[in-house]
Amino acid sequence: MEMDAEAFEQLVINELDRLPDDMVEGLDNVVFVVEDRPEDGSLDTLGLYDGIALTHRDLYGGGELPDRIIIFREPHLAVCETEHELRSEIHTTLVHEIAHFYGITDEQLHEWGWA
Repeated sequence: MEMDAEAFEQLVINELDRLPDDMVEGLDNVVFVVEDRPEDGSLDTLGLYDGIALTHRDLYGGGELPDRIIIFREPHLAVCETEHELRSEIHTTLVHEIAHFYGITDEQLHEWGWA
């Protein structure tokens, strides 16, 4: 599947807007970023949470840079054939990475069917 960066970013924004309020209202000092690929250039990673999970923020609050939730465009396009699939995959990736902000592990996400 092909899609330019601007259109992909708009899909990410749209999917963010569809997330439940109680999921996103608790996000503190977090920015969402769209990048083409991970630094290693692979297509294996759809998203990344780069920050300190809420459950580990004992000493947090002293002017730290914002945590980042990164959504990678090219890996998403590589695994999706239709825009419907792409929207669904972006939604799942957003939920997965936001879960990491709240301290939910990959193992828990696997158990719940979100990883």
